[in-house]
Amino acid sequence: MNDLAVGRTKATIVTGASEGIGAELARIFAAKGHEVVLVARRRDRLEALAAEIASTGGKAHVIELDLCGEGAIDALEVALRQAGLTPEILVNNAGFGLIGPASKLDEAEQLHMVELNVKALSALTLRFMKPIMEAKGGILNVASIASFMPGPNFAVYYATKAYVRSFSEAIAQELAPLGVKVSCLCPGPVLTGFQARAGFDLTGAMAALKPSLVSAEEVARQGYEGLFAGRRVVVPGVMNKFTVAFARLTPRAVLMPILAFAQNGRT
Repeated sequence: MNDLAVGRTKATIVTGASEGIGAELARIFAAKGHEVVLVARRRDRLEALAAEIASTGGKAHVIELDLCGEGAIDALEVALRQAGLTPEILVNNAGFGLIGPASKLDEAEQLHMVELNVKALSALTLRFMKPIMEAKGGILNVASIASFMPGPNFAVYYATKAYVRSFSEAIAQELAPLGVKVSCLCPGPVLTGFQARAGFDLTGAMAALKPSLVSAEEVARQGYEGLFAGRRVVVPGVMNKFTVAFARLTPRAVLMPILAFAQNGRT
């Protein structure tokens, strides 16, 4: 693994960079002078974003990859080596959710969610931790305010994000003495392609919430600033901070029916 860093250009890897928060994170890292590696399955969108970044003087590399595919992490490592790059910053943004009762949602899709949101994120972090440590770089994992509470009618997604936050906070403590920053970005609802993939009713409750939602661009800005400020958990938006505080202080017996009702209103 160490040879990945020798004589190579330091880069910021952004997964799930084809749209939404991932694309905005790639834009802000590039604007701040980072050479970015855009990783996702949709090459056309990645190439369009890379061209946009290049047009403003930034540097972006495109790697079309399904992170849940067999040998995906090995393939990414090889692609980085061939491009003469070594990870300095890792942004684990790729992920998706599915809304509905766990008993009714497709079993394979729910397990695929665990594969991407948990296993792929962990594999990327563990694989590239050593070069990041050598670079005294950073890791930015994208979770959600869902990570602070159980999610009836969104059970697997909420559980995966709880893992991401727990994992992030733990390795932040481990790596801090080595000069590596680790931050967990926990946005609330953001109108991106996530909602359509998850099965939200975009004409109902989500549409009504739109005026109060934090934009993907603002979420990315706060995530970037939070990482370099050494903040281990970043929750963008006043309402989202209130939701987190409410979830932490409310007894589970009271909280769970409220959450179940709220999720029912989104389908």
